[in-house]
Amino acid sequence: MNVGKVVMLVVGILLVLLGGAAAVGALILGWFFVVQRADGFITGPEGTLRTQTHALVSERLDLVTDDQSPTGLRSEDIGRLLVQATALDPASAVFVGIAPVGEVEAYLSGVAHTVVTDLRFEPFEVTYRDVPGGDTPAAPYAQQFWVASAEGTGTQQVEWDLRDGTWTVVVMNADASAGIGVDVRAGIHIDLLGPAVLALLILGLVLLAVGVPLLLAGAVGLGRHGPPPPGPVSAPATGATPVTAPSHPAAVPYPVHLRGDLDEPLSRWLWLVKWLLAIPHFLVLFFLHIAFVVATFAAGIVILFTGRYPRALFDFEVGVLRWTWRVAFYTYSALATDRYPPFGLHRTDYPADFDVEYPERLSRGLVLIKWWLLAIPHYVVLAVLAGGWLGGWTLGIAAGDGSDGATGNGMWAFGSLLGVLVLFAAIVLLFTGTYPRSLFDFVMGINRWLYRVWAYAALMRDEYPPFRLDQGAREPIEQVSVTPPAGPTGTGQP
Repeated sequence: MNVGKVVMLVVGILLVLLGGAAAVGALILGWFFVVQRADGFITGPEGTLRTQTHALVSERLDLVTDDQSPTGLRSEDIGRLLVQATALDPASAVFVGIAPVGEVEAYLSGVAHTVVTDLRFEPFEVTYRDVPGGDTPAAPYAQQFWVASAEGTGTQQVEWDLRDGTWTVVVMNADASAGIGVDVRAGIHIDLLGPAVLALLILGLVLLAVGVPLLLAGAVGLGRHGPPPPGPVSAPATGATPVTAPSHPAAVPYPVHLRGDLDEPLSRWLWLVKWLLAIPHFLVLFFLHIAFVVATFAAGIVILFTGRYPRALFDFEVGVLRWTWRVAFYTYSALATDRYPPFGLHRTDYPADFDVEYPERLSRGLVLIKWWLLAIPHYVVLAVLAGGWLGGWTLGIAAGDGSDGATGNGMWAFGSLLGVLVLFAAIVLLFTGTYPRSLFDFVMGINRWLYRVWAYAALMRDEYPPFRLDQGAREPIEQVSVTPPAGPTGTGQP
């Protein structure tokens, strides 16, 4: 394997990850920026606060001190705070104020008040801490330490430019009487939100502009030096159970080929720790599947204009799926071998293999719809057969949404028929040391269906995947010739 191409691929993947994260961050902050421009503030939902004491006090608001700020950035440049309060009783006057913590503590010293220690909005939950006291406070509006305040009936609103220091928000009845019931809403205007969106967007685009070409160059290089042309179908590895392909006279050969030979005898207990043993593969495949998505997108653009799938990218994509299938066959999509999967895109003598026939021409129009629209019926069926919270990741990566399909097909598809079957096979193996042959054939049929749809969604073929379970270790069109050990006369049986 070309080390330089591997380095290019790894660096490209890391830059794409960072660039994608920056771009997603820019989109999220951009949405908040649009909301802020429309309403002036980013506000949360309204909530009701009640207390039988004289005042409701927020937790301390500690703003960054000026000496900790970046050079040239002052705390007053950060933004503005908004607080709205409406008395539950329309006839009652409410007071809202913001002041330094020390001044508020001195004002409420000896006065019963309530501190809001935790506030959640979905669902709305509030946690209070009551501070006892027997004194009656003076009218809040007469105090001189408020940096921003409002008083009256109806909705009272306070806007305050953020400043360096430690602050608190106080809500009281205007006459300082006990027993408060208010609907409160808070919001913030961030002055730096627009520049932050622009900075993240530029950073993301730069990283993607550098990372995507590096990733594709590495993938093309590995594809050119990757899997050799398909050879004749070999017999199962030594120790494997001899198999013959099931007969399907009516089956139409499909150009996506998935093979898996049940490699007996199998350890009774090794399947319990295969998730641990396969972690190195999962880590590598996580990054390879990121490259898989980017390469599929790039190939789609090329197909749209030329009608051809770049051969080097095609071989790279097939190699990634081949590696994924080997790990899946070893782990919890089949549990059908104890041989540790090899690291690489090449075809090997491993008991599991995958290949796709290279198409000379592809439809330009189908590129736009087959991976999401045309494949929906298959996605629905496979959500039951191989879906669940892990198997769904596999379908997600096939559809090109960027989720991690490596572990999705390598681990149990919990909540799916495949997961139930493999779990049952594992239990039988634990107690009997054998893997039920009919169960294995059915598991292979589900996996074969899954990988056909995966290849179709990854734009590798235009032929629509068949709605059928082609069970067994080999494709219906494959023939396996196995010569058993010589008998007593020294002649092998046909």
